[in-house]
Amino acid sequence: MGILSEIELERYRRQLMLHGFGMAEQERLKESTALVSGIGGLGGTAAIYLAVAGIGRLILVHSGTLTLSNMNRQILMTHDWIGRPRVIRAKETLERLNPDVEIEVHDLRLNNENIMYLLNGVDIALSARPNFEERRVLNRACIRKAIPMVEAAMNGMEGYIFNIIPGKGPCLDCLFPDDNPEWEELGFPVLGAVSGTLGCIMATEAIKLLTGYGKPLFREMLLYNLHDLDFRKVRIRKDPSCRTCNEEDKPRKIQAPARAEPARQEMA
Repeated sequence: MGILSEIELERYRRQLMLHGFGMAEQERLKESTALVSGIGGLGGTAAIYLAVAGIGRLILVHSGTLTLSNMNRQILMTHDWIGRPRVIRAKETLERLNPDVEIEVHDLRLNNENIMYLLNGVDIALSARPNFEERRVLNRACIRKAIPMVEAAMNGMEGYIFNIIPGKGPCLDCLFPDDNPEWEELGFPVLGAVSGTLGCIMATEAIKLLTGYGKPLFREMLLYNLHDLDFRKVRIRKDPSCRTCNEEDKPRKIQAPARAEPARQEMA
């Protein structure tokens, strides 16, 4: 007997019509856990499409409360939630969309003290935070734990995406070896449809990597500019001198982050 209920089989019926995407792929997705770092216009969109596609478990990591200026791209949120923790509303929205997906949330920033704990049991990570510091933390931990990572970012009308496959292709530090740039985290322009487009591609790449379906990006970066509808792929190379890729696998103590418990909504 399969692991999918009759309700799930009906919910996913249309994607099960895809050539090459059958019950085995759907069950692999059901048994998978994805960590989404950042649930703004990019990561929030990716989380939605992972949830409705039938991923088994989502771990959402994002610190802070919803602001009015977030609302041009926050499709997991509603106006009445301004001033409250984003991860709480994200969990509620996703559970309404697909109650068969397990959702775990953490209202915190990724750092070297909590990342290894947060990645326990994770099969893939999606990097969508608007700063390089947290992206590098996630990248280095995924390399250490041999977890594939989908790396994507956008600015204005432009964006990029590539997959990090530990031991087989380049990592974030191979391509961007310089120290974290000095920049304002929320200081770049965003059109919600642009970040949403990239979030959809992120979810698609994650599904392909988890299930073995299709041909995910490998040693290639997809670059796009929606201002001119220009899409192109460029080859990317592993840096033989990258310290992250070449770091020896040293034992590291794994401990729970200071706020590892799921965030709780305050009672009115």
